[in-house]
Amino acid sequence: MAGKPENIRIADLAKPRLGGAVRDMMRTAVELSGAVDLDADTLLAAASEQTGLDDFGDPSFREPLDLLLGAIEESAGLSPFGRLGIGALLTQLAKNRLLVEDTIRSYPEILDVEIRAPIVIAGLQRTGTTHLHSLLSADSQLRHLPYWESLEPVLGESERAEAGERDPRQERCAMALSFQEQVMPHFRCMHEMTVEHAHEEIQLLAIDFSTMLFDAMMYLPGWRRAYRQRDQTPHYRYLERVLKVLTWLRGGRRWVLKSPQHIEQIGPLLEVFPDATVIFTHRDPLSVVASTATMVCYGMRMSRDEIDVPRVAQIWVENTEQMLRACLRDRQQVPEARSLDVLFHDYMRDDMAVVGDIYARAQQPLEAPSIAEIDAYRTAHPRGRFGRVDYRLDDLGLRAGDLRERFRFYTEHFAVEPETAAIS
Repeated sequence: MAGKPENIRIADLAKPRLGGAVRDMMRTAVELSGAVDLDADTLLAAASEQTGLDDFGDPSFREPLDLLLGAIEESAGLSPFGRLGIGALLTQLAKNRLLVEDTIRSYPEILDVEIRAPIVIAGLQRTGTTHLHSLLSADSQLRHLPYWESLEPVLGESERAEAGERDPRQERCAMALSFQEQVMPHFRCMHEMTVEHAHEEIQLLAIDFSTMLFDAMMYLPGWRRAYRQRDQTPHYRYLERVLKVLTWLRGGRRWVLKSPQHIEQIGPLLEVFPDATVIFTHRDPLSVVASTATMVCYGMRMSRDEIDVPRVAQIWVENTEQMLRACLRDRQQVPEARSLDVLFHDYMRDDMAVVGDIYARAQQPLEAPSIAEIDAYRTAHPRGRFGRVDYRLDDLGLRAGDLRERFRFYTEHFAVEPETAAIS
């Protein structure tokens, strides 16, 4: 009989202790790749060379890309392997853009596809959104974005697999996840990632180079300020454009979407998806900050040799407050008939009751086959099966009393139950 999953306290957040084999792989990758030039023209030229395409579509993406690259050079403090990884990511995003635009140019009827009444989960990270998204995505009546498809939405014509063969994008995704597991063996305890698991469309927004994805990967205070000051509606329009391509390529009648950034972008979200049903998830911000900052620090070992843990924690205190204040400001823009507030403690008590409430609010049939699919996912994915990370505010240089007062405006408004695990 398997033992009880362990409680894990990560002791090397600030100075990651990587195994020798991992360090050797990182060093070899850097030596083979050489210096990485994080310059827009260089990255875009590489994407064109690798795809044989040169039409990136609307050139407005260049402004946020240039801002991003400037912020990376100014403040990200990347290790050589980190620069290699970010260069590869940005090149892949540019390749994705070329392939999306080429597909639309070849099949202009794609733009006639309608993205109707998506179900959108909008809540801070670490508020149960991933588990809830996975439950809804288990229903084959709904269309979700698997992780491999989020990384490479469109496959180049030269790589298209024969019938019955595995898509090469899935193979590449599996390889990347295998390496991630070696660098961050505890990450799956925080956020499970598999080739097929339901992923956020934040990766699709990144193809237009404006998304909070980058902010969650690096020290980018300048980028965050510019992102918040810029109207995100055009970037949500580009998200819709990519969703049309994916619907045309692989089908699906109704999308289920999820990203934390939606709670501070309710206006752009509704402008582009006016018939969306929006599910707002709410949890004690102290638990959110403790787990988010820990996860971000842990993830940064992929790109930095040392991490300033208190600085990252303070950034996510500020980000969390900004996002929650935006949520309170704009929450009422979503009609009551198409919105639902889900409290974390209610969801933990009875997740299927919450699922039922969501389907009723979204006017989505919840019939026996869908219930069976969702229940099968629940049975195969019990919470905490890989162990649980012990998140502590004091490990991050934060004081519970200060944060409790700082977030009172939110917890009192939504009657959020306080938790004690993050303040021990």
